Amino acid sequence: MSRFAPVALTVASALVVLAACGGGVQGTPGGSGVRDPYFPKAGNGGYDVTHYDLDLGYDPGEEHLTGTATLTARATQDLSAFDLDLKGLDVESVTVEGERARWNRAGQELTVRPHDDLDDGETFRVTVRYSGTPLTITDADGSEEGWLPTEDGALALGEPVGSMAWFPADNHPSDKASYDIDVTVPEGLEAVSNGELLNRSTREGRTTFRWRTAEPMASYVATLAVGDYDIERSTTKSGLPVYVAVVPDQDAAGRKVLAEIPGIIDWAETDFGPYPFSSTGAIIESPDAAGYALETQNRPVFPGAPGTELLVHELAHQWFGNSVTPKSWRDMWLNEGFATYAEWLWREDDGGDSAQKTFDALYEHGEDDHEDLWSFPPAKPTSAAHLSGDPVYQRGAMVLHKIRQTVGDDTFYAILRGWAAEHRHGNASTADFTAYVEKRAPDEDFDGIWADWLYGDGKPDHP
Repeated sequence: MSRFAPVALTVASALVVLAACGGGVQGTPGGSGVRDPYFPKAGNGGYDVTHYDLDLGYDPGEEHLTGTATLTARATQDLSAFDLDLKGLDVESVTVEGERARWNRAGQELTVRPHDDLDDGETFRVTVRYSGTPLTITDADGSEEGWLPTEDGALALGEPVGSMAWFPADNHPSDKASYDIDVTVPEGLEAVSNGELLNRSTREGRTTFRWRTAEPMASYVATLAVGDYDIERSTTKSGLPVYVAVVPDQDAAGRKVLAEIPGIIDWAETDFGPYPFSSTGAIIESPDAAGYALETQNRPVFPGAPGTELLVHELAHQWFGNSVTPKSWRDMWLNEGFATYAEWLWREDDGGDSAQKTFDALYEHGEDDHEDLWSFPPAKPTSAAHLSGDPVYQRGAMVLHKIRQTVGDDTFYAILRGWAAEHRHGNASTADFTAYVEKRAPDEDFDGIWADWLYGDGKPDHP
């Protein structure tokens, strides 16, 4: 509900106002949603966020979050109003360029009406003060995201739409921004987020952690982990900072596998090109904190100590998903198919089954372990509930292997590296990818791959 009641105007007084404003309001409201095929209310129209500055405080005992979110954005049209995505929590005030703004809420939409219209191309700041108990959101596939309370803190995970449970955002992969996240928690607890830790300070029984992510980041891979963690800092041979946080009961198993991070990064840089961010690492939570791993930017989150191939998968996402981010959730296979194929490549290079053998086994017997493998094509998930289905992961990887079969290894690896470089820190669609492949291998015919493997229904007739 708006904190400011609308003022009723008579026709005469309205005309006076319009005349004083030079003939009427020039701006129009930005859209509530960007018409994503699976999440039509996700994201918003009329502006582009360039930076988030979040100042948060969390009390695990009360499960109470306080926040001040300042978003720096650029209007992409003349704006009379715009929306932010925020689910749950109590909004206390909203200002735009330092002036109090009217606002109201409906579902996940926080609609803001600035005191003055915003001009197309104008850079502006909107500040939202809010508080409350953040929500845990249940996805269409039954998994939980948003704000997940843990035994001594909380874990925030955002894929696909959970970030709106803990901060107001333009909550769609197509709008990426840099982040500063300050988090204050009771002394003795750690607060781990994305990017680099700039500072930590303790005063009167509370510790503030200041994190910065300078490279563009989609809201769904923003994270915050509050709790008791064993922290380890190191660097790779090239000097890339590695920041690892592990809950104590996973420390022994976790340290062993996480020691492989520098070697995996070196291997991945050979295949995919330079690492796209200024730090790396991981967060290992208790197995019951979340039922899945997630490629949160800079340091993926794992529910318990991961195996090496799962670690490879989530680190590969730093290139494919986090740096090269899908334009819409329909393009999810560009994340998961690529990260799954990275597992195949690692296995092949590490002396295990070749990627061809993995492909052949899936084609011949994939239904035994992946019942829905042929239920829909990778580029056309049937609903939001199937974004994490086997066709997106396994059959998506099979698409990449078909490309590799067609062009040969030299051109294929050039495609992987070139794709990651051309769209570094940007967004891309499936159509962008198919066009890129055709450009890099103009003498090859990919129509059958696109028709049968990427977009086609059912199991292709020939492997």
